[in-house]
Amino acid sequence: MEANKMRNYIKDVLENMPSDWLTLTTHRLDIYDEKLAKTQFLNELEDLFNDNNSDLSVLKKLPTAYDYIRLGHPLSCILEWGIANLYNINSENVISFSSKTVPVLAILRTNALKNKKTQIAYTGELPAHFDADKIREVYEYNFDLKKVEKAEDISEYDGTTIFISHEDKIGNTDLSKNVDFYINLHAQLGSVLIVNGEQNESYISDIQHVRRRETIAMTPENSHVALKSFIEDSAIDFEGNFDENLAQNKSSVLKSFNEITGTTIKPLVASSGLSMQYAIMMGLIDDALENHKGKEIKFIVPPNCYGGTNDQARRVAACNDNVEVVDLPVDGENDMVQSIDTVLTKIANEDAIPYIIAEIPTNPRVEVPNLEALKAALSKERKTANGEIAIDPVFILDQTFCPNVHFLGEGEILSTVRTISYASGSKFPSGGKCTAGYCVGNDMTQTLMDKIELHLELCDNEATHLQYEILAKQLPSMNQRIIDAYKNTREFVTFIHDVLPSAKINFVSEELAEHEFTPSVFSLDLPTKGNNAEEKEAYKRALNLKLINMMITEIPNESKFCVSYGQLKGCYWTIPATSTQGTTKEGDKDYIVRASLSGNMDLEKHKEVFSEFVKHLFKDLKG
Repeated sequence: MEANKMRNYIKDVLENMPSDWLTLTTHRLDIYDEKLAKTQFLNELEDLFNDNNSDLSVLKKLPTAYDYIRLGHPLSCILEWGIANLYNINSENVISFSSKTVPVLAILRTNALKNKKTQIAYTGELPAHFDADKIREVYEYNFDLKKVEKAEDISEYDGTTIFISHEDKIGNTDLSKNVDFYINLHAQLGSVLIVNGEQNESYISDIQHVRRRETIAMTPENSHVALKSFIEDSAIDFEGNFDENLAQNKSSVLKSFNEITGTTIKPLVASSGLSMQYAIMMGLIDDALENHKGKEIKFIVPPNCYGGTNDQARRVAACNDNVEVVDLPVDGENDMVQSIDTVLTKIANEDAIPYIIAEIPTNPRVEVPNLEALKAALSKERKTANGEIAIDPVFILDQTFCPNVHFLGEGEILSTVRTISYASGSKFPSGGKCTAGYCVGNDMTQTLMDKIELHLELCDNEATHLQYEILAKQLPSMNQRIIDAYKNTREFVTFIHDVLPSAKINFVSEELAEHEFTPSVFSLDLPTKGNNAEEKEAYKRALNLKLINMMITEIPNESKFCVSYGQLKGCYWTIPATSTQGTTKEGDKDYIVRASLSGNMDLEKHKEVFSEFVKHLFKDLKG
């Protein structure tokens, strides 16, 4: 009876839900508490369930479940809540994935760090690209494999038991005491992981972190299909979900990426920017193990870059004995080229393998290095301590802020240095309509790109059918959208400089813009006051929030407290230290305002509200 009541309620929610639940990729930070991710949303949903209230007006007011939709969203949370209710377990114990491989890797990762044995029991076949040898060799995860007819055939095991099964229904599992984790594979929808028993609940935060960094949650559209199956207690209906135009869309997307980037070898498209970065990192490690046996691998990463990049690099290093992360200071008083030269010289002396991850322009300071000097530093022949020629670096370029700039094509600045460029697809490529990320390589990287593709497939992190469809529609207009958004941003930056000259604005010069560096994001270091450094910092941090709150209150239809960029309309505001730099070391965080503008917004209204903010600020500074 309770199960029917719950299913009927979910049915009503699906009929009445806000359209945002299917279409947004980033949600509002002003109604989001990261410490209560998922739980706050579900607690309030449960109250509505108890009141049998599924009205659109109340659903709209539910707090943000996760700040980025790749981490989870209303529909994935409801799916997990529904399954958990069915089994009378906590909703935290159910975690949905777009990938069918990564949930297995998540458990293996925790056990590798615990030095705990793992048994993977499965019916039928393992996930399509599950390469046991590669997982043991490259990821350094150990496990036993055991094929069984059903879960009941699994005997006690001195360690962790994972049971993998292919299911055509959602919520079709009989929990057994000899299984610690159930992973139900649901064809192209993804998978659902069930944590079985209180003794295994300590794994939940680690599994969630893997979903946060190395893959994505089951997508909104796939969660929607799964929920329809769940409420009807019937087999999943793939009609309308399987895109018969996939091959055509994929071909169009790959062609567009080659044209946009000026490259010729096959681009790769992942479920998110971080999914792409993970494949890049693991592919490069695989190549190093094959071609430079026994040598240490160094990932060189700016300490204040996007928190996901920073965190993921360190997470990979934690699992691989011969991988280390080396800091690369790039912003403010630090020159990226000088830092690269210094670090590469040191790594060459150690006869190690250098992989550099860097953003151009940098985030959030929006700085571009001297590109000729960068090329020279990357191309320079260096020697090991023994006088031998050192291994040349691979430059991994995060080009999210300016995906239109040609770095890699024939005759371009980085065409003669082993370089791979990648970007988050939730930004300009899709205009904020999906999370898919991509990477391209220059002609010197074909073997590396083959390795990256292998690990993208192994992790089952390729873009979904709908993501390809969205990119196919959005990519043709991308470069024009970049131009239009830059025009608004330049005009707004000039305006702010005129009305508040004491603020420090980080944005590209007009000279750089003439060379196609036309980002539509800038950062703002507001003036402050106080008797000491602590008071000045506290005042500025409060001022940051005051500005953002004024913008989103006065222009609610356009201004949003959000971390995204490259959106189709409106203006997004954030504080990098509390959003994109979430896992960055405290001393490297930037407590400044970052704004990203689109080509479709009421710029005059934004100027008007900013002028009002400046009036209040001047009064306060004088007072």
